[in-house]
Amino acid sequence: MKRNFTIHILCWSIVLFLPLLFFTSPNASWSQTVIWWFRSLGGPLSYMLLFYINYLWLIPRFYFNGRKTAFFAINVGLIALALGLMVEWWQMVNNWMPAGAHRPPRRGPRPPHVPMYFYNTISLILVVGLSMAVRLTQRWQHSEQARQEAEKAKAEAELSNLRNQLNPHFLLNTLNNIYALIAFDADKAQLAVDELSRLLRHVLYDNQQDFVPLYKEVAFMRNYIELMRIRVTDGVKIETDIKIADDDTTPIAPLIFISLLENAFKHGISPQGKGLIRVEMSQHNGQVTCAITNSNYPKRANDKSGSGIGLEQVSKRLELIYPDRYTWERGLRNDNTEYFSRIVINSTEV
Repeated sequence: MKRNFTIHILCWSIVLFLPLLFFTSPNASWSQTVIWWFRSLGGPLSYMLLFYINYLWLIPRFYFNGRKTAFFAINVGLIALALGLMVEWWQMVNNWMPAGAHRPPRRGPRPPHVPMYFYNTISLILVVGLSMAVRLTQRWQHSEQARQEAEKAKAEAELSNLRNQLNPHFLLNTLNNIYALIAFDADKAQLAVDELSRLLRHVLYDNQQDFVPLYKEVAFMRNYIELMRIRVTDGVKIETDIKIADDDTTPIAPLIFISLLENAFKHGISPQGKGLIRVEMSQHNGQVTCAITNSNYPKRANDKSGSGIGLEQVSKRLELIYPDRYTWERGLRNDNTEYFSRIVINSTEV
């Protein structure tokens, strides 16, 4: 509002006082110049009156409400009234001017006549058009702002819904792992529960934030990997190459990579307890890279260890949080014996 008010004052000040430059004459005194300028104010004041009647009343009440016929009819009457006011102003000021002050400078105003009526009519029509353009632009800006706010609220609600889905999804997979571990090694199962408590602390608290420091997310993934090491056999080779400092505070969305890691352990281990899982992470100039490779052992159709919503959630979260600021490469390679997934996120604009 303050900015709009300033713009209005500035524009009308130019319209009202710019004619002073054209009425300046070397042979005229300052009082004569002011009188000649005052006589010319009938036009700008009529423009201002017509502009604000449309801007504040006619356009919102008639044009925006679909009463366009009445809007244009009223404006025809207002333009005729404005022409009459301009003539009356001219004559009124001439009557007030002292003797000898009626002669204008060479480029000064002249009494209205037929061509002048035509020019003034066109000018008044343009003023109406200008008020409509300003009002329509403001309405479009308000509509666009409301649309953006609605999209933002929708995105935040969708992201919150994804978080609510992610927590039970992650917990279910982890509990399935501990359940399988109890059957053959109770001591390892107890250690797994301890590791799970650390993971849940991150899931329940840090996951409620929009972004967490990268070192916290890396610590979470390390804990998850250690939890999985307890479960798997020696035939599963787990390699990590994490080149991220322990104090790296680069902001990252919480749990954005965990579904990739879960997927690797789900599909990267054969029924005979063999497989390869490789995790690589790095950060350079705000660009965070997470690449996970695993052996490809597709699960049977009756395998209930996961519902498959994890990767879909990753895709949705990336679109919501990092639109146009991420790449995700994934697929099979090495004769379909390996599956790779590589996400690169530019977090510098967070």
